[in-house]
Amino acid sequence: MKKIGIFRALQLGDMLCSIPAVRALRAAHPDAHITLLGLPWGKDLVQRFNRYFNAFIHFPGFPGLPEQEVDVSRLPEFFTAMQQQEFDLVLQMQGNGSIVNPMVALMGARHTAGFWRKADYCPNPDYYIEYPGDVPEVMRHLVLMQHLGIPWQGTYLEFPLTAQDHHDLAAAGLPLRQPYVCVHPGSRGVWRQWPPAAFAAVADSIAEQGYQVVLTGTAAEASILDAVAGHMRYPALNTAGQTNLGAMGALLKDCALLLSNCTGVAHMADALQTPSVVISMDGEAYRWAALDTTLHRTIDWTKQKDIQKVKTAVLSLLQERGNRFTVPPLASFS
Repeated sequence: MKKIGIFRALQLGDMLCSIPAVRALRAAHPDAHITLLGLPWGKDLVQRFNRYFNAFIHFPGFPGLPEQEVDVSRLPEFFTAMQQQEFDLVLQMQGNGSIVNPMVALMGARHTAGFWRKADYCPNPDYYIEYPGDVPEVMRHLVLMQHLGIPWQGTYLEFPLTAQDHHDLAAAGLPLRQPYVCVHPGSRGVWRQWPPAAFAAVADSIAEQGYQVVLTGTAAEASILDAVAGHMRYPALNTAGQTNLGAMGALLKDCALLLSNCTGVAHMADALQTPSVVISMDGEAYRWAALDTTLHRTIDWTKQKDIQKVKTAVLSLLQERGNRFTVPPLASFS
């Protein structure tokens, strides 16, 4: 297996959950040239994880896949380029394969492997496994590696930080004050967003303990952060649009805790071993929750709609991890 392609054209959290499987693949094939076939932002991911990936190819989309608008005029050129790559193996790690397995077959690799559903086309029964829909996302891809005879190299997530990341955070000039807690109320999907008033209520309880509350999010999420700040009784540092992905990682690394929706930032906290309380709004807490339940608490809001339980989870985790920081008296912040 000299040339391996990984097809996973998804967002940050999805990609971080697949890294344990990619790590195992790299350990099993240390000299292979591994290419990620993904969304445009994946180029930055490949640079960050250059220990595991050698190259990136932009996937132009395909009818039926919702992650990006498809440019059908580019598809013939894309498939021709894929066939010219002469991959020894292309791994389909996108999903259950109902849409993408026939598409992956068009890439012309010597072998393909991945997930499939019994009702759908399976390119190779020896290399494909039936999509395991009832396991955590991290484990799903490790099960595929196991099926291919590739030993696991741990289940932990990663998010390597660089000197540039710390430089970018410093350049943002945020008036941070230790200890601080990051509150991330946004999410790519509106259905996964806990109400701003609920975030504000928990953020106030954090501020009451003497922690600086840092609201984080992209420029597009500014209105959500403004809504949280507007509901709060205590002041908060609003950083909407002021951090890139790397700076956000550096910010998370040094915070006491993250409170967030179930989104990419939550998986970054998992990777950076930053304590977190995550609100799951989509009924798939079992799939996306961090495997380390000591450091990370996931609350399935579809089963328990109790803000007090969220406050208790946050404050108990801060207390358990309190030896990381010395919290000044609240009066010193006035």
